[in-house]
Amino acid sequence: MPRLATPAAPTEAAVALNPAQRAAVEHDPQASGLLVIAGAGAGKTATLAARVAWLLRHGSDPQRVLLLTFSRRAAAEMTRRVGRLLAAERALPPHVPAPRLPWCGTFHAVAAALLRAEAPRLGLPHGFTLLDRGDAEDLLGLERARMGLSESRRRFPLPATCLAIHSRQVNTQQPLDALLHGQYPWLADHHVALAALLEAYGAAKRSQHALDLDDLLLAWWALMRHPASGPAIAARFDHVLVDEWQDVNRLQADLVHALRPDGLGVTAVGDDAQAIYGFRGAAVEHILRFPERCTPPARVVLLEQNYRSTPPLLAASNAVIALAPERFAKTLWSERPDHGRPRLVTVADEAAQASGVADAVLAAREQGLLLRRQAVLFRSGSHAAALELELLRRGIPFVKYGGLRFFESAHVKDVLALLRWAQNPAAALAAWRIAKLVPGLGPAHARRLLDHAGPLDAFRVPAAAAAPWRALRDVLDGLRTGRSGWPHELHDALAWYRPHLERLHADAHLRWADLQQLVQVAAAQPDREAFLAAMALDPPAASSDEARDPLLDEDHLVLSTIHSAKGQEWNAVHVLHVVDGCLPADMATRSPAELEEERRLLYVAMTRARDALTLWVPQRFHVTQQRALGDRHVYALRSRFVPDALLPCFEVAGATAPAGGLPGAAAPQGIDLMALLRGA
Repeated sequence: MPRLATPAAPTEAAVALNPAQRAAVEHDPQASGLLVIAGAGAGKTATLAARVAWLLRHGSDPQRVLLLTFSRRAAAEMTRRVGRLLAAERALPPHVPAPRLPWCGTFHAVAAALLRAEAPRLGLPHGFTLLDRGDAEDLLGLERARMGLSESRRRFPLPATCLAIHSRQVNTQQPLDALLHGQYPWLADHHVALAALLEAYGAAKRSQHALDLDDLLLAWWALMRHPASGPAIAARFDHVLVDEWQDVNRLQADLVHALRPDGLGVTAVGDDAQAIYGFRGAAVEHILRFPERCTPPARVVLLEQNYRSTPPLLAASNAVIALAPERFAKTLWSERPDHGRPRLVTVADEAAQASGVADAVLAAREQGLLLRRQAVLFRSGSHAAALELELLRRGIPFVKYGGLRFFESAHVKDVLALLRWAQNPAAALAAWRIAKLVPGLGPAHARRLLDHAGPLDAFRVPAAAAAPWRALRDVLDGLRTGRSGWPHELHDALAWYRPHLERLHADAHLRWADLQQLVQVAAAQPDREAFLAAMALDPPAASSDEARDPLLDEDHLVLSTIHSAKGQEWNAVHVLHVVDGCLPADMATRSPAELEEERRLLYVAMTRARDALTLWVPQRFHVTQQRALGDRHVYALRSRFVPDALLPCFEVAGATAPAGGLPGAAAPQGIDLMALLRGA
C-alpha cells in the first residue's frame, strides 16, 4: 500500500469537524485498522465521507478505494458528499469534476462487478442471470413442487421460508442442522428433505446459469480463496471502508478481512448499540470483535456528540442501553436546548393507547408541528392495528412503511422476465413467466417449454397461440440481436407487453405509469446486463404501492416498524407497546443474544426523536378468542428494558405499570402477554 502524501494544513471543512470526528478522519491507515463507533445522530455519514475525501486529497487513487455500503442510495450519497467536500476544500480546480469512485457500492453490487470479470474462474458464463428475491423464491418453489414436497402429508415449509433458511445458512456459514436447531427448531425434523431441496435448488440455478443474491457473496468468497484471483482482487485496493459495520454478517466480515488480513487500510464505521438485523444473519459480535481481528489491534474512535436529540432524550436513551452486558461504552451528549424529559405513559388498553397517540399528534399539529415531522414506531406491523383504525376514524392521514415495493409487482416482474430471458436463454424461470402471458398457451405447454432445448421457432404451440407466440419470438429475436440498442430495447419490450398489460389488469393505466420508471432507470445504465443487475441488487422503490389516493392530505403521519425507521429522525416520536411480549417480543426471549437485540431495538426507536419522545405502556390486551381462560383480556407488564431505576429519566403519566422480566414477576391474573402471543 503506497504511503499517503504529507498532510496539508487543516482546511475549512476539516475545522468543521469535532475533535473525535477529526481523529477518525485523519487516522493514518498504515498505523492500524480503524473502527469508528458512531453513536446515533453523531454524524456518521459526514465523518465517513470526510475520511474518503481526506484519503483522496492526500494522494490515494480513487480507483483503489473500495467503499462498501448497504444500499445503492447510501453509496450515491457518499459519492456526492465526497465530491462536495473536495470542491469545498479547493482540492479540485473549478473546471475539474469530482473524482468518480468506481468501487463505491453495496456488498452485492461490488461482488457482481468482480464476478463479471472473474466468472470463468468459477465455471460461469459472462451472461449469467441474477435472480432477485422474488425470482429465487419462485425457482425454489418450482423445485419444491417437482420433488413432491408441496403434496407431502406432513406440513412442509413454504418456499419463502425455505429461501430464508438458505439465505441465513449462506450468510452465517452455519451447517444446516445447527441452523435449524438454533433458529428454526420446529423444522428440525425436515432436515433431510430441506437439504435435498436446497441441493436441487442449487442444481437448477447452475443449469440456468443463474445466481441469487446470496450466491454473489459466496462467489466472491470463492474468488478470494482462489490462488490466482484472491491475491489479485486484494491487490486492487489500498483502502477498504465499510459503512454500518454492525450490520455485516459473517460472510461479509470474512470477505473484508480476507481483503486486508492485518486490517491495515480498513475503516469500519458503525454502532454496536444499533445492531438490530439478526434476522438477516448480522451479528453484533462482528463489531465487538473487530479490533482484535486486526494486527495490530484496530484503533477505536468514539463519536459521542449527538447533533439530533435534546439532552433529556439522550439521558434516557443512554440509561436504557447502559444496561446491556457487553458494548462499547459511550455516553451521547448534545448542545441542543432542553425540551423536557421524555414521557412514559401508562394507559388502560390498546384503545386508550390509540386515542392518546391521536390526541397527542393532533395537539402537536395545532402547535405548528406538521404531521410528517411526527412518527409512531412499533416492533411489529400488527401492533399498529388499533391505531390505524383510530386514525381512519378521525380522518388523520398516515403512511405506513412496509409492504410491496413496485418492482415486486406483477407487471414490473413481467417486463424484467422478458429482458432476463433475452439476456440468458437458459433462464427457465423467466421463460416460464413469459410463456404464461401468451394467450392460448396453457400451463402444460409452458411446462414443456422448460424442457425444450432447441430454437424457439421449433417449439410447437396450439393454433390459438400461433400469432401471439410469433410476436413473442420476434421481440426476443430483436432483443438478442441488439438491433435497437440500449435503452431503446426496453421500449421494444414495453411495446410487446402493453397489450398483455391491458388485457390482464383493470388498472393498466396506473401500472403503465410504473413501467415508465423503468425507462428512467434504464437511461442511467450502460447496457441491458447492467440494468438487470441494478434492478436485482437494489431496485428503486415507489409508485403503485405508495399513497396515491387523491383524498390523501399532502401532510401525513408516519407509521413505521422500528427496523424500517433506522437511519431516520422526526421531531416527535411515539413508541407503541413498550411491554414485555411486544418489546421484547415473546419469540426473542429464547436466548440472551436475541434479548439484547430487542434492547437495541428500543434504543434505536428512542434515538429517532429530536425534541419529543413518548413511550406507551398499555396494561390490558383484549382477547376475542380466549374463551378457555374465562376472561376477555390479559395484563401486560412494562418492558424489562425500562426498570424502576430508570423512571427518573422520564416524565411518568398514568398509573405506573410494573416492569417485566424480573424474577418472580407475574401478571395480576397469572396470565402474561407472552402466553397470549404464544397462543396466537
